Amino acid sequence: MNPDVRRELMPRDEVLRLIGVLDGMKAMFLDAAEQWQLLDDTGHVPAAPVYADLIQHAAAAQDLSRDVVRLAADFARSPHSTTRVGRAVLAHLATAATLSSNAAPRFAETAETALSLAGNPITYRYRANSMVLDHAAGRAYLRRASESLGDATKELNKHLDLHQFFPTPSPQQNLAPPPPGPDTRRR
Repeated sequence: MNPDVRRELMPRDEVLRLIGVLDGMKAMFLDAAEQWQLLDDTGHVPAAPVYADLIQHAAAAQDLSRDVVRLAADFARSPHSTTRVGRAVLAHLATAATLSSNAAPRFAETAETALSLAGNPITYRYRANSMVLDHAAGRAYLRRASESLGDATKELNKHLDLHQFFPTPSPQQNLAPPPPGPDTRRR
């Protein structure tokens, strides 16, 4: 058994906890990207998009981003972030943090543009197209952040597979050799 590999192992309970957190975040990011729609059922920008709904997309995206940034910061401070798997997980978390941070401003720009849609048809068309692009970019950032969270989970699942080769000793098992017994030689 290679002691260096054993030292690199994150505790199984910690890995399972982190996988659960990442899976939950990934689902929230995907859910937001799929549910937050700008276009109506016909595939067009509504004549009067609701600013309150659109700015709520920005607020919720900001909350999602804050959560993944905090997770990345917490993980970066953990002793596990310096291991091989820890560095890989941290890289995926950093990517998810960056991508998610870019989503909220795109949704905010969409909401801002919705306030200025009134006007002549040429201006409306230009602004409506801008809204579609900004909103689609925000959703794409959320999807890509979700993919990065999924990639971090994959790294942790691979790491979890290593635990089967290096089982943790039970409290009854003693890895140290037994202490020397009394000297039974006669003099």
